[in-house]
Amino acid sequence: MSRWTKILFSSVIAVSTLVPAVQAFAEAKPSVIRLASPYVGTGNRPVGYGSYYATTQTLGLLEKEFQKDGIKVQWNNFKGAGPAINESYANGLVDITWLGDLPTLIGKASRLDTKLIAVGGTHDNTYLAVPPGSPAKSWADLKGKRIGFYRGTSIHLALYQIIKKYGFTEKDFRFVNVDGPVGYAALASGDLDAIFSNQSLFPVVDRGVAKIIYSSKKESTALQSSGYLLVNSKFEQKYPETVQRVVNVLVKQAAWESEQKNREALFKIWSKSGLSYNTFVRANDGVDLKNHSSPIFDAASISLIKQKLKAGQDLKLIRGNIDVDQWVEPKYVNNAVKSLNLQAYWGK
Repeated sequence: MSRWTKILFSSVIAVSTLVPAVQAFAEAKPSVIRLASPYVGTGNRPVGYGSYYATTQTLGLLEKEFQKDGIKVQWNNFKGAGPAINESYANGLVDITWLGDLPTLIGKASRLDTKLIAVGGTHDNTYLAVPPGSPAKSWADLKGKRIGFYRGTSIHLALYQIIKKYGFTEKDFRFVNVDGPVGYAALASGDLDAIFSNQSLFPVVDRGVAKIIYSSKKESTALQSSGYLLVNSKFEQKYPETVQRVVNVLVKQAAWESEQKNREALFKIWSKSGLSYNTFVRANDGVDLKNHSSPIFDAASISLIKQKLKAGQDLKLIRGNIDVDQWVEPKYVNNAVKSLNLQAYWGK
């Protein structure tokens, strides 16, 4: 082999070994991050509320973070709520999402390949409302009556846990599966005797269509609703640095929302959903936003996940089991907390 032939041959080998490395480097960042939310504002506007995840969407904070990289941030607000997002996970159509406790657990128990990477809000309350002329004052007064609620959501788990506490089962009531707007219309028309929902009930109360006869505010955290941040495992394995940057932005926003001085500004941002500022003032009366917004995994938050799982299994809402300790991946939140110097902020 001549000298020039050897040089040419060596160059070909060098280039051929370099190509995979270049391709791997090119794949280190995704072209798009597909995020999903189960919350849709009034008039189907794509604006959520009630969590730092929703606020991050409204303010476009992730778009700002990834703009310099040319990475597109794509949001989808699913009117079909948690069940629709789980279906999208199953079909590989979503990368990162916020979900309420029940659909989060149902999805994982059904073997959706996800990792739980942050707590997305706890101490969310639910309410039972009846028409203003109804004589009902308690759950007992509604035995055998038609109660509307949205199945497959965190509201569903809260409802079944609460009635169990007060000595009832789902057989004691005539439950009807309806989303918020349809349920509120049915309550107004007399097609429902009551409706069980979240803070989106308040505008209906303000219009004189309903009155609240029960609130979960005085219940234990286990009977209140919680939310979680999930990532598609394949996305997380392929783009861990991207996931870390997403979590960094979310944790920074969670810290901002935890500050008492930002309470008024926060509720104004959430009111872009179409629910009024006063709705969030009333819904969060007595709620410690620092506890509510904490994204960290500690002994209490892990225990709560396990309690929710056990409750859902006992109520036959969740079929299958989950190794919660293996499912939870705390490193992203821990890294974000450390980089933002928030180690002692949420008690960790």
